[in-house]
Amino acid sequence: MMWSNILSPRGLRKNAMSWLKRPSHLRKRTLLFLSVMGPGIITAIADNDAGGIATYSMAGSHFGYGMLWLLFLVIFSMVVIQEMSARMGAVTGKGLADLVREHFGLGWTILVIAVLLLANLFVTISEFAGIAASCELFGLNYHIFVPLMAFFIWFLVVKVPSYKMVERIFLFICGVSVTYIIAGIMAKPDWNMALSQLVAPQLSFDHRYILTAIAIIGTTITPWMQFYLQASIVDKGVNVRSYSYVRWDVVLGALMTGVVAFFIIVTCAATLFTKGIPVNTAAEAARALEPLAGEFSHYLFAVGLFSSSVIGAFILPLTTAYVYCEAFGFERGISRDFESAPVFFSVYTLMLVIGAGIVLLPKLPFFWIMLLAQDVNGILMPIILIFMLILVNNKKIMGKYVNGPVYNLIVTLTIIAIIALTIALIALSFV
Repeated sequence: MMWSNILSPRGLRKNAMSWLKRPSHLRKRTLLFLSVMGPGIITAIADNDAGGIATYSMAGSHFGYGMLWLLFLVIFSMVVIQEMSARMGAVTGKGLADLVREHFGLGWTILVIAVLLLANLFVTISEFAGIAASCELFGLNYHIFVPLMAFFIWFLVVKVPSYKMVERIFLFICGVSVTYIIAGIMAKPDWNMALSQLVAPQLSFDHRYILTAIAIIGTTITPWMQFYLQASIVDKGVNVRSYSYVRWDVVLGALMTGVVAFFIIVTCAATLFTKGIPVNTAAEAARALEPLAGEFSHYLFAVGLFSSSVIGAFILPLTTAYVYCEAFGFERGISRDFESAPVFFSVYTLMLVIGAGIVLLPKLPFFWIMLLAQDVNGILMPIILIFMLILVNNKKIMGKYVNGPVYNLIVTLTIIAIIALTIALIALSFV
């Protein structure tokens, strides 16, 4: 009789509620983490967008496993930079554009915002180009689906009244990126070679190699990520007390980005590079995979491209709206409505219309738009990092949460590396 009571629906409900009410340090920590989880993972996974997938596919098909060592270093730097950005948001309660305007003046703010808006526009176009390419891979008419997806993205952000609800949808879409891991395993790569190349640098002064290296840095550690992550931390209301849990969110997101990027490069290295088939776009990579790794891999790559492009098309216009409104003091936030934040939602809408509209134009060089966006991001990144480094070491802003010497060293080395690669690329252009 006792067991029947325990196992009855009422008994199970009662015991479940009793467990939830029971004081448990681990359970409290888990629930706190789940409550703040989102900004770090979404920002990092959105980084593996259409341009990112194209860049990683190109790296794998052109250079095999030879650029995995760079990816390893970039992800390491990404963890530090993302944590720094999230910490500034939690401590100050302000977005990065807000802090730049307050501490560097309007002139520097306008310069940074102008270059960032241009780069974001290119990336937004590339996201819709990725949606169009994935539709073609499934035999769908992208002239119909691109406008439909643009409307769906607009409706979700403008009409859904809760940031948490939008964030859950973002997290669900992010989960689809696991398809790249499955495709990588199906490609049966040389795991010994792949893992050894993570720690064994292969340097080259070839123009294409340096261009790809800058694109990998520019697509993995992007300027827009720092602005979006910090803005979403503020929008979610995360403060210093709950920041330790956000740090895990940031680290987990960066590691997920690295794992997905690793498997994209490995997939293309194991199939395309070994057959001497260089590709320049994610769509080309998906098509080329079919005869080598099977139709299932082709569709896995296509699904991953679609989901990554959709999340990127969500995030890039949002980032632009956040940055513009922070810089010039307008009301902003997903949880607001059009009436209370008209500029925020107008900028968001304009970016969607331009991004989706340009993709519908005939004979556009989508690949070069994607690559240009990644290289612009890579070249712009040192400027943003210098601003961040100055701000995060200002005790008047950060108090006891300023950077330590190790963080400063890693960010400084990242800045020097990007500048050195950019100078090398410019020099080789004249050779």
